[in-house]
Amino acid sequence: MKNIIIRKISQFLLSFAVLLIVSCTEKKTEEKHGEEKPSTITALTEVQAKTIGIETGNIEMKNLNTVIKANGYTAVPPQNRADVSTLIGGVVKDIFVLEGTFVTKGKTLATLQNLDVSEMQEEYQSAMANIEYLEQEFIRQKTLSEENVNPRKTFQEVKSKLASERAKAQAAKNKLQALNVNPKGSTSLVPIVAPISGYVGKISITKGAFAETGVTLFEVVDNSQMHLDLNVFEKDLGKISIGQEVDFVLTNQSNKSIKGTIFGVNKSFSNESKTVAVHAKINPADAKGLIPGMYVAANINISNQTVPALPKDAVVRNGDKYFIYIREAKQATKKEEGHEHNEEAKEHAEILFRAVEVAPGTTDLGYTEVKLIEEIPSGAEIVIKGAYYILAQSKGGGEHEH
Repeated sequence: MKNIIIRKISQFLLSFAVLLIVSCTEKKTEEKHGEEKPSTITALTEVQAKTIGIETGNIEMKNLNTVIKANGYTAVPPQNRADVSTLIGGVVKDIFVLEGTFVTKGKTLATLQNLDVSEMQEEYQSAMANIEYLEQEFIRQKTLSEENVNPRKTFQEVKSKLASERAKAQAAKNKLQALNVNPKGSTSLVPIVAPISGYVGKISITKGAFAETGVTLFEVVDNSQMHLDLNVFEKDLGKISIGQEVDFVLTNQSNKSIKGTIFGVNKSFSNESKTVAVHAKINPADAKGLIPGMYVAANINISNQTVPALPKDAVVRNGDKYFIYIREAKQATKKEEGHEHNEEAKEHAEILFRAVEVAPGTTDLGYTEVKLIEEIPSGAEIVIKGAYYILAQSKGGGEHEH
C-alpha cells in the first residue's frame, strides 16, 4: 500500500514537471515571436510594396516658412471711398452715370433743381454791385473827412456798410461754391460731383425724386489702394510685425493666390472675439479686378528658416501622435511549402517597416518640418510615399497569410 502511494506521488510530480516545462517553452516561444515582430513593425511583401508604390528617401534641410493663418476681407482706406450727398435738397433733374462707371474727380454725376440757388446768386450779385458803389463812396468820404469838409461820422457809416456788403457777398459766394454753382451765373440747378476718382457703386436716387440733405446719393470707390483687413487672434499678435509677407487666396474666386505686405496693426480689439485687425497692402499687379468686401484666407509668413524636413505625405497621424516609417535593414523570407523557385520566394519576402514617432513643425511648399523624438540610424531609408498605406496595414494587424 505504501509503495502504491509513493508511485502515485511520483507520477503526479512527473506530470507537473512536464506541464511546467511545456508552459515555459510556450512562453519563451511567444516572447521570441514578439521580439521578432513588435507592434511598431509592419510587414509588407515585395509585391505589396511595388503595387502601392512605396518610395523611400532621407531627411532634407529645407528653407520653410512658419505661418499664422488668418481670415479677413479686402478693403480700401477711408480716403479712397466716398459717400456722395448734397448740402441742399432738391428734385433730381438728370443722372449722368451708371453703377460700375469710372469717373474722375469733379465729374458731374447728377443735377438737382432748387429755386433757392438762383436767389443765392442774386444776393451775391446784388452785394457785389453795392460793394462797387460803396468802395467809390468810401474813397470820397475818406478824402472829405481828412479835409474836414464832412463829419467823420458819415465816413464811418460808409465804411461800415462796405464791410457788411463784403461779408454778405462772401457768405453767398461760399454757399454757392460749396454747392459747385457759379456765383456769377443764373440757374436753379445744383450739380452733384464726384469728390474722388473711382468707380460708381450704388446709386440711391432716381430721376424726379426729391433728394434730401445728409442722405447718400452715390458711392464712389477708388480700388487703386486696395488692402486686406485680417483678423489675428490675441495669442498670435506678438509674432506680427510690419513688413511681413502675406499669401492669401480669394475663397470664392477659385482660390486665386495673391501676395501682400503688412503695413499696419491696430492697437485695439475689433470685436468680442478678441481679434485685432492687421492691414496688408496688396501688390498692385494683383489688385486688378478686386472689389471691397471679398472674403480671403491668408497665411502670414512670420519666419523663414532652414529646418530638417520630409515630404508632407511621409508624416502620418495615429491618434494624437505623428509617425514616420523607416525600412528595417533585416529582410526575412517566409519558408513555405511550394516556394521552390527563387523568384517566387522573392515575391513573398517580407519588407519590415518600423514606426518612429516625430513632432511635426510647419508645413510649406509640400514639405513638413520633423523633429525626431528618438534617434534613427544614419542614412536610414524613410518612407516618403505610401506611409498612409503602411499605417492602414498596421491597424489591420500587420500579419499576412501567403
